Amino acid sequence: MADEFEIIPVIDLRHGAVVRARAGDRDSYAPIRTPLAKGSAPADVARGLLGAVPARILYVADLDAIVDGAPPDIASLSAIVAACPGTTLWVDAGFSRPAGVEAFLAAHLGRPVIGSESQADADLVRTLGDRAVFSLDTRGGERLGPAALHDAPAHWPRDVIVMTLGRIGIGAGPDLDRLAALAASNPSTRLYAAGGVRGWADVAALKAHGIAGALIASAIHDGALRGPTRL
Repeated sequence: MADEFEIIPVIDLRHGAVVRARAGDRDSYAPIRTPLAKGSAPADVARGLLGAVPARILYVADLDAIVDGAPPDIASLSAIVAACPGTTLWVDAGFSRPAGVEAFLAAHLGRPVIGSESQADADLVRTLGDRAVFSLDTRGGERLGPAALHDAPAHWPRDVIVMTLGRIGIGAGPDLDRLAALAASNPSTRLYAAGGVRGWADVAALKAHGIAGALIASAIHDGALRGPTRL
């Protein structure tokens, strides 16, 4: 069992604004409306999230980079860093090449997240090791990215996000069976659930299954989950 459960608030960026994610249907994401901030400016939403859940880590998905292959949104990331001193960003910007990761690391804006959906093979994940976080991506039961990344945990770094895109923002609950199986078969890996967490009951269930933490957005914005970041 994980000794400590860590809640990681999530920001999804699109065209310089924070958007509300739902079921992984990225084309339908619209600028967020939240009681935590006036508008959808990344720095304001980040401050609001951390005011509700004072976390050490903030996850940022740069959807322009992931979906369209655009360069990382350095302006928005820099604004978040400036607004949230002492917080580490985990950033998925569709990284697929070593040069892009090295340039991001040189900017000192956070830790890169390498999504399986953005990979052609296992080389980048294997080469970066624990310098990066790995995201094991699925949508509707489909495994996204190379089979080698799903089937060979030897390629994984210590921190792995289990990203279930189809459960994001729809109140479906986390995929406990899959998460429990992954935790049981990879006890030395810190697994973070992403998609479906509705509140404290789901957090308790994930912790009981040996999950290290969870990436959460909707439950924080909607008020179902506020307060301490660790259990």
